[in-house]
Amino acid sequence: MSDLKIEGTPKTPTIEFNSKSGYILIKGRSIPENSVQFYKPLIAALEDYNKDPQPNTNVDIQLDYFNTSSSKCLLDIFKTLEVIHSRNSEVIVNWCYDEDDDDMLEAGEDYQDILKFTIKMISIKEI
Repeated sequence: MSDLKIEGTPKTPTIEFNSKSGYILIKGRSIPENSVQFYKPLIAALEDYNKDPQPNTNVDIQLDYFNTSSSKCLLDIFKTLEVIHSRNSEVIVNWCYDEDDDDMLEAGEDYQDILKFTIKMISIKEI
């Protein structure tokens, strides 16, 4: 399994994936020109990780904004995590949102409603 690190830009989030520890970080702003292409390496890494996942998979999502195409890609990531969860790897997603950003809280709650693993809503002072 290979790890993944993508440095963030003003339009794309930082992505870190450590397969040995089962940790994923998606942080920043997600408004890439081509969301599917941007998130493709992470989804491929998760599909590879699914072959032999860690007992615990922890995900920190710290986005201050994402566009509609990114929301679909996030759902694809979450659906891949759902498969990993079904293979007896406990998946926990920490959905971090600015305490004043009701839209980001609602987005996290919407994902929670359709997924079969825990999404913890974490209000923070500033992302």
